Amino acid sequence: MNDLLHSYRMSKGIGFLILFGLFIFGTLPIMIIAYCYLALVLIIHTWMKVEFSKKVRISLTVIYGFMMAIQIAFITLTVFPMHNVNLMYYPAKVFAVILFCTPFFVERFITVNNGAEFYMPTVEDVTAISFEELRDNTKRIRSMMQSVSNMKRSVSIDHVKTVLEDIPRHSSVRYINQGTLTDYYFDAAKASLDDNHIYLVVSNTGSPASEIISAFTQKQFNHVSLSFDRNLDTIISYNGGDNIYPPGMNAETLDFFHQKDDASVLVYSLPVTREKKQFLIDKIAEINRSGSAYNLIGLVVKHSYKPNIMFCSQFVYKMLKLAELEFFEKQDGEVRPTDFIELDYYKKLDFEYEITF
Repeated sequence: MNDLLHSYRMSKGIGFLILFGLFIFGTLPIMIIAYCYLALVLIIHTWMKVEFSKKVRISLTVIYGFMMAIQIAFITLTVFPMHNVNLMYYPAKVFAVILFCTPFFVERFITVNNGAEFYMPTVEDVTAISFEELRDNTKRIRSMMQSVSNMKRSVSIDHVKTVLEDIPRHSSVRYINQGTLTDYYFDAAKASLDDNHIYLVVSNTGSPASEIISAFTQKQFNHVSLSFDRNLDTIISYNGGDNIYPPGMNAETLDFFHQKDDASVLVYSLPVTREKKQFLIDKIAEINRSGSAYNLIGLVVKHSYKPNIMFCSQFVYKMLKLAELEFFEKQDGEVRPTDFIELDYYKKLDFEYEITF
């Protein structure tokens, strides 16, 4: 159920990003391509549904084609002629983006019983909701509006611009970070071998990427790291390099986590033998020699092109699994930072302390 909910939220987040991208960056050719692509996908989807009758398939195909024609005509004849000429361009473009969603509502309203029946909704169907139902849903509506408000703050133009400008530094197909961990780091890690614990550092950093991810996951904490010592002198994870190092596996400091006023860090300990701790240090040294990269695309597609291309929670889970220290079962590409806390059913972790800034 948690996986389904996560997938649903991610799909909503991706959909919002697409619509936001169409509004900010959608030129006339891009908008036309988007409308045509959506119509083609929905038509193919319609004809692949074996439970749809021929009448439903033909009707939906005609409707999708007609809507595509209206969409293209609207942006061609109304929206883009006002660009740099009329202030109504922006409201008109908002409406053009809303039009992008209308085919989904059409499919919802004209197909019932798994597409076996075809009908146009009556006024009664559309308005059949009681005041009691509205009252019961008040809290849900308020929560939804609060989520939208939070999303607006998190997915700001400045945050999106920062993330987009940072994309050229990344690679999801080749290693671009190599040898950034120094001998000083490994000396500090080896000095912690007498401490029979490793430490999971779950953080709410406030970075632009973290804020955008938070808007879609509805989670406060969206980054996780490993540390070999309790004082956090050996924190390591996969990150964007903070414009200092190439994106990939990098050491982190407490300053890295303090990127907004209300940033916070939760520190948990996990018991480990000296041998397994040494194994983890050796594995990290191996990745440092071979190279790494931050799996930016993997946040969406959940797949790594090479073994050392990962994102933060994928890295931490993979390290624990290699050392036979994992305490829940999940595909490493599906693991979120908060999973280490929420899925600790057997209480393997001990809470150590919290850092607030």
